[in-house]
Amino acid sequence: MNVNAKSTVEEIRRRFDGDVERFSNLTTGQTATIDAPLAMELITAAAVACNPTPRAVLDIGCGAGNNTLKLLDHLRSRGVAYCQVQYDLLDLSQPMLDRASERILATGAVEVRTIRGDFREVDLRLGHYDVILAAAVLHHLRDDADWQAAFQKIFSLLAPGGSFWVTDLVAHEGNAVSRLMYDRYGDYLVQTGDSAYRDQVFAYIAQEDSPRSLTYQLELARQSGFVEIDVLHKTSCFAAFGGRKL
Repeated sequence: MNVNAKSTVEEIRRRFDGDVERFSNLTTGQTATIDAPLAMELITAAAVACNPTPRAVLDIGCGAGNNTLKLLDHLRSRGVAYCQVQYDLLDLSQPMLDRASERILATGAVEVRTIRGDFREVDLRLGHYDVILAAAVLHHLRDDADWQAAFQKIFSLLAPGGSFWVTDLVAHEGNAVSRLMYDRYGDYLVQTGDSAYRDQVFAYIAQEDSPRSLTYQLELARQSGFVEIDVLHKTSCFAAFGGRKL
């Protein structure tokens, strides 16, 4: 599908407004994503390994707050004063933000700020964040210019030494491999639900998403200035990776 025929930001927001419960399970993560709990564990563990005492965290497309909650667990297990960290939660959906804030405040965190909007347009403090998370959000970007601007903005928001961690749907460069991986993903969805569930997920991917390959995103991250870029996990059509800003 031509990217110009994809869902608008407003259409995507409306779908997520009605899908809060599905994104509120820390144990299972999002069932439409293969290895979601593992990927969430890996990106948040890597974030804390690279930035063990963060002052400010930005969760882009935070949903119901699962990734920030997992990050907070890692900080707490290390004895870090997690309640003193600033957590900025950004999402298109106000119901998602309300649930995320409620869940994170319940842990004892006190510096929680919610920001509703498209992260490409929201005015955020440059050079401020020690950790930026983006889980299942970048696949909504569209053309090359959009992808490049998004990576450059994220880089500009990081403080020196900060790190950026992604888990997301990815495309593949070769048609044969793409068909293979989507067939494997389809089998997973049938096993998780049934063929109707597979068709439902594939339909909203076709309508809403414009994923790029992992290799494309790794190259773009390096072009944007990131260093120490590492792939943490790759399975079928999903990947987890990240990098640091010197």
